[in-house]
Amino acid sequence: MADAGDLTISLEKLAYFVVKVREYDVKDAPSDVDGSSNASDDGMVSVLEDHGDDPVRAELYAFIKGLNDDEKVDLVALVWLGRGDGDADDWEELRAQAAANNHRTARYLLGIPLVGDFVEEGLEQLGASLSELETEML
Repeated sequence: MADAGDLTISLEKLAYFVVKVREYDVKDAPSDVDGSSNASDDGMVSVLEDHGDDPVRAELYAFIKGLNDDEKVDLVALVWLGRGDGDADDWEELRAQAAANNHRTARYLLGIPLVGDFVEEGLEQLGASLSELETEML
């Protein structure tokens, strides 16, 4: 059975990813499509809208692309573990599948709703928690 000690990605990196991806997940569809308003007039609502040039998305892309291949594999495998595609006993198989499909990782992960929750659930199955690290980052 796998445990958190088998991870090649640090808990600090995972906590950063979860915090940032939750910032990204709360974004809503743009409400002012013609762009006639400005942030101070609309109560800063536009910062909570999903725009193509979203700095949080860009930061997440850069973060994921900056991971080495093993860290990316662990991240994807944790998501799969957390969403119920296996259990801790299947860790090596999940990693092997993730390694075989290790391309466009950032685009793939950012397209999964609740991806941060899946990472945390996967970690819990491996006996780890990010709660203290997340609190420090907020």
